[in-house]
Amino acid sequence: MENVNRSSTLKRLAAEGSPTVSTATDPRPLTGEPLSLDLLNTRWISDGVPQDLLTDTGGLAVWLAANGLGLPADETVLRHTLQARDALRAVVDGPARETAGGTRAAGAERIDGVLAHGRIRLTLTPEGPGERPEFEDPAWGPGWLAARNYLELLSTSPDRIRRCAHESCVLHFLDTSRNGTRRWCSMASCGNRAKASRHYARTKEG
Repeated sequence: MENVNRSSTLKRLAAEGSPTVSTATDPRPLTGEPLSLDLLNTRWISDGVPQDLLTDTGGLAVWLAANGLGLPADETVLRHTLQARDALRAVVDGPARETAGGTRAAGAERIDGVLAHGRIRLTLTPEGPGERPEFEDPAWGPGWLAARNYLELLSTSPDRIRRCAHESCVLHFLDTSRNGTRRWCSMASCGNRAKASRHYARTKEG
């Protein structure tokens, strides 16, 4: 059965409104991950300062454009997308955040809450069996698709969903390396920072 095509789905939904086209540059240090992880990666750390792409509809427009999601970047879409991101954070980072009350069980309930706003309709296309997402409100589309994508990752590569191993990084990635040993969001940034820290520690001890 065909996977849900998020781009064609949201383009169809966009016909009900006026999609926002963003010409702004995506400032995030890591892009191109699966949709659920890419949504998580709208938060990052730069020079020790937390950054958030989704503080306004302008940033939302950048994220929607980066993922080919042609829906209007309005306040309602932003609110629902942030709810989906919070749910993903709770379930992906849950074990590490239990002291803050963000347990994996609570995260699962929040993911279910997002998924309740849409469903999959089975279809028969000229190419064969297919699936078509349907939403009670199109504004839930991006967040719902991100939540569903997380379920797909859990069913295919649960042990490859990673958070960068650097203690000062909050980025996530899907480890597609052959041996499954990737640790860093980027070897050029966090990987080298970790190597430099270890070198400094050895030099100081010596």
